[in-house]
Amino acid sequence: MKRIHVNTNSAGLVYKNGELKRTLTAGNYWLGFGEKMEVYDMSKTFIASVELDVLLLNEDFKGLVDVIEVKDNELVLVYQNGNFKQVLVAGKYAFWKGLNNYSFVRADLSDDESTALIDRNTLGKSQLSVHTRSFTVETYEKGLLMKDGKMERMLEPGTFTWWKNSTVIQVLKTDMRQLNMEIIGQEILTKDKAQLRINFTVQYKVTDVKKALLENKDFDKQLYVLIQLALRAFVGRMTFDELMEHKERISEQVLADSSSKAAELGVELLNCGVKDIVLPGDVKEIMNQVLIAEKRAQANLITRREETASARSLLNTAKLMEDNAMLYKLKEMEYVEKIAEKINTISLSGGGQIVDQLKQIFVKS
Repeated sequence: MKRIHVNTNSAGLVYKNGELKRTLTAGNYWLGFGEKMEVYDMSKTFIASVELDVLLLNEDFKGLVDVIEVKDNELVLVYQNGNFKQVLVAGKYAFWKGLNNYSFVRADLSDDESTALIDRNTLGKSQLSVHTRSFTVETYEKGLLMKDGKMERMLEPGTFTWWKNSTVIQVLKTDMRQLNMEIIGQEILTKDKAQLRINFTVQYKVTDVKKALLENKDFDKQLYVLIQLALRAFVGRMTFDELMEHKERISEQVLADSSSKAAELGVELLNCGVKDIVLPGDVKEIMNQVLIAEKRAQANLITRREETASARSLLNTAKLMEDNAMLYKLKEMEYVEKIAEKINTISLSGGGQIVDQLKQIFVKS
């Protein structure tokens, strides 16, 4: 015989020849010959050293525990005193009664949407994350939920969580903001065979998510090709001089030609325009020569116009002086005054003849 003691919050399982004979709670006991006891802390999860189904054949033990059986397509969330404790996968489990208040939430893994019944914070626990898959649709995005290759529904911004199971889940997303696309370095021949390199820009926005993601593969790449072809087609119909004179028509025509086709991609074209037109080196040199010649011609034209106006003014002045002797004398005095301003010293010689000559200039006879 052996005297033993079982502490409070503990339980003892007494075995003889490998068979559970009795269960002991807090108190003092005697063990008989050949009996052995295993002591368990009732505040912790019960982990049996032998098959649980065998232990459950003992009615005393069965009365001390809650038994939870989890099927293959299930998970059971264990809460201890209201707090999440652990996750149970397929199998059979026992929890001690009395000391802790256990509650259990059963989740059907075959029902993807059953995650909505569980608190989001709990779903984020590391113990649960291995059993879930999450997708986030940002504020500026919209998404399509695909289950086993079929569209289920449209997803608005948010975080979505589903159980990991045999269902194949995909989330297709696209940016719903205004987007910009650059068509860079397009080498295009004009109608008169002038080779140009054009940089073009396009602003667009996705308006139909289903068309963009389901009915078209890589809609943005298709949009690039669409704008590229429209640009080449329009420039190829114009001569170099027409293109230089009406550059603003390029964006207008490309926008008009591409809008309906872009709508088939689920996209709305908002604006477009030419950023640069780069000329080949020899064409650029010729253009500079033409510009210089034009400016010279304009300068010569202005010079001739001014000369003509000056001659006309002199002619009108001469006619006025011819008809008015006083005006003629005033004009003479004006020129004498201008000459006198440039003379520092006047030396006179020849007696009174010079004075008489000056008098004749300034005094009317």
